[in-house]
Amino acid sequence: MSLPCGTRNYTYADDMAIMRTRTHQVLFIVFLVLLFTAPYYLGNYWLGVVNLIGITLIAALGLNLLMGYCGQLSIGHAGFIAVGAYTTAVLTGRFELPFLVGLLGAGLMAGLVGLIFGLPSIRVKGFYLAITTIAAQIIIIWVINHWSLTGGFVGIKVPYASIGGLVFRSESSQFYLIMTIAALCTFCAKNLARTRVGRAFIAVRDNDLAAEVMGINLLYYKLLAFFIGCFLAGIAGALLAHWIGYMQTEQFSLTESILYVGMIIIGGLGTTLGPILGVVFIRLLQQVLATQIVPFLEETMTFLPSGFATGIGPMIFGLAIILFLIIEPRGMAHRWNLFKSAYHLWPFSY
Repeated sequence: MSLPCGTRNYTYADDMAIMRTRTHQVLFIVFLVLLFTAPYYLGNYWLGVVNLIGITLIAALGLNLLMGYCGQLSIGHAGFIAVGAYTTAVLTGRFELPFLVGLLGAGLMAGLVGLIFGLPSIRVKGFYLAITTIAAQIIIIWVINHWSLTGGFVGIKVPYASIGGLVFRSESSQFYLIMTIAALCTFCAKNLARTRVGRAFIAVRDNDLAAEVMGINLLYYKLLAFFIGCFLAGIAGALLAHWIGYMQTEQFSLTESILYVGMIIIGGLGTTLGPILGVVFIRLLQQVLATQIVPFLEETMTFLPSGFATGIGPMIFGLAIILFLIIEPRGMAHRWNLFKSAYHLWPFSY
């Protein structure tokens, strides 16, 4: 961590601390105040967008731990999110168990499924492992569609999340639930990356052969990365299920899995800030395209065939991602660090 002039690390605890100065503390408090007062100045539409960003962030944090820190390429993340979503739907909808049981069960079930499909990572890696995770998504979606307990192709209704007598029905109440869990997951991911486990993940990512020679158990840490990454995906899936209220497998397509990979690459692999920036960028870009650009094209380009302007939206979306990767291949987190250095800013270090 870079430190301002006059600030030094005298103990290991100082070196591991996230907030070292008063600037850290003040800006963190201001950020929390702005975040948790959002329902007072945002309408229901934008609260829904922020809720989607919070849910997406939790899943992206898990994928970043798996890919960015441990180097295990996964292109089936939406499948593990589906496991979490349908697990909580079955537990809370069919068996009428409490929300917290469904939330924890969703994370554990997704983590266990991740362990199963993470076993090939011991023998294969790179694009071969990516094909394995794609197969995992195909298998997961097939099982969901052909299992009567999950509602099959029809789908399954999910009740509102509730804790005790508090039922999270409105966008504003769900906002507090989602943001609280997202903040906890971000804090845990940040600290995990700085522990012995996180350093072992980085060693496996950089050179798994050298890591094994150093005494790092590749089987243990690769499977642990799959479990943690898929556990967070399951938590995100559970929140998504209770937020939407009805689950169908069309919501967990391969395109969505690829989008998650794009989020953490655009944000910056192997950083805590990266998934946050990547998720915000992608989700806001989707909203701008859907609400501004596509309607504008439909109104102005009347000479084109019907529905053609709608198809331009995904093309513009893809071009924007390609251009961004060309301009800043190391991600938005790297660009933010360069910006801080150029203008002598030091609010946070990641």
